[in-house]
Amino acid sequence: MQNDRLTVVVAAYNEADSLPLLHPRIAAALEGIEGLDARILYVDDGSRDATWPVLVAIAHRDPRVALLRLSRNFGKEAALTAGLDRITEGAALIIDADGQDPPELIATFVARWREGYDDVHGTRIARAGEGWAKRWTAHAFYRVIGRLSRTPIPADTGDFRLLSPRSLAALRQLRERHRFMKGLFGWVGYRCIAVPYEREARIAGGSKFDFWRLWNLALEGITSFSTAPLRLATYLGLATAAFAFLYGMWVIAKALLWGDRVAGWPTMMAVILFLGGVQLIALGLIGEYLGRLYEESKQRPLYLIDEWKPGGGAGPDHFA
Repeated sequence: MQNDRLTVVVAAYNEADSLPLLHPRIAAALEGIEGLDARILYVDDGSRDATWPVLVAIAHRDPRVALLRLSRNFGKEAALTAGLDRITEGAALIIDADGQDPPELIATFVARWREGYDDVHGTRIARAGEGWAKRWTAHAFYRVIGRLSRTPIPADTGDFRLLSPRSLAALRQLRERHRFMKGLFGWVGYRCIAVPYEREARIAGGSKFDFWRLWNLALEGITSFSTAPLRLATYLGLATAAFAFLYGMWVIAKALLWGDRVAGWPTMMAVILFLGGVQLIALGLIGEYLGRLYEESKQRPLYLIDEWKPGGGAGPDHFA
């Protein structure tokens, strides 16, 4: 039965230290679930360290493990897409390679799936091992995008989730180049349920997402699932035009009634700089959306595969 098949998808980039610690936990969690035909698919997103040799060694010891290596680093969103594209039967469970998402919750996710839910996602109620700045910015981002986007994006929810077969089939139809997976999961819809959990600290190594990459990811999410920034630029332009019109009327009235004895150099410069700044902001927002249209128009592949090892325990109908 399809409901008995599950593939755990792990996208890894320079995680040679954490993978040997993570895999035994995933394997133990899967073995404790009755009647489950489970596989584990690791996607190496063009790592530059020993991640691939470590994965090959893991696959030699565990026949349930399949390996996919991309030709270069395409980014986490593309790596997850590559892994999910390979699954042709059953459900998929996404978990990060850093060990912050506890594999011990897999049994809970599977139980909710068997109850009929299509998207079982983990919602973080605590984030261990992260500074206050990262926690605050993540909290703010989810609230902002939740207000701006019409697509339901659960707050404090990452990629740690289980997707049913029909959710996977729907997700495979979404082939946009600029991919914000959390938004795509929400766009698919179907029956969703949250599983609260406390996120742990990394089991090894350091985070690959600095504040610059997180900022770009946030910008990607907002511009991919909301046109509110463009609308905001329109409103800002209208408000500025109205202010400029009223100010111009005031200058004319002042000159007619009291004259203009002093040249208004500071006032003129302030107005010019203000209007120029507003115009540049609006042009920048328009440029963000035009850049995405440009990328989509080229129709390049989302990723390229360098090596594929289906694993000894994977049947011919389990992976594409």
